[in-house]
Amino acid sequence: MVLEWWNDIVRWFSSEEGNAVVTGAILPFIAILAAGLLAGLITRGSMKRFVAHQDRQAKAAAVAALIAAGRKAATWSVLTANEKEYVEHMVAETEVRVRLLPVAGASLAAEWAAHHIASMKKNSAAYSFQAEQDALTLRDGLIEWQAKPNRARKLFAQDLAAWKYDDSGDVDLEAKQREWSAQQQTEATSVL
Repeated sequence: MVLEWWNDIVRWFSSEEGNAVVTGAILPFIAILAAGLLAGLITRGSMKRFVAHQDRQAKAAAVAALIAAGRKAATWSVLTANEKEYVEHMVAETEVRVRLLPVAGASLAAEWAAHHIASMKKNSAAYSFQAEQDALTLRDGLIEWQAKPNRARKLFAQDLAAWKYDDSGDVDLEAKQREWSAQQQTEATSVL
């Protein structure tokens, strides 16, 4: 029974009517379907490359802007008030741009860069060499993050943890200094 059915199908395809259906409808349908699938795959690959290219450009622009802000921060002590305001605006804007990037560790990179820029501002007055070294470290770290985000993200996390530990000591010291200053003022007013 199955063999007869199979033979009937083969005979129909071999007939003139079957040959006309195959060459007139089935083969064109399969060719159109294959061409559509191929076009879809090509378009999908092109769009992925385009989006990746746009992401790379956005990341490069944000990193370049942060490096430029870092260079300005290295000379913070000699900037005018208007220039300082502009640099503050530029740092805030580029930090947000970096945080919005669809890249691993973007928030850590922004925090790390903000800490470095704050350090450069602080060191620009007395230690111009240190501010310049911080600018080089900022540049190298951000370029490393742009090239290898996962590896740099781990380094940023380690640096931020170390700075958090160092800064906690400064906060305690500042609190003790304020307490001592308040105590001195209280003693001075009680003596009068």
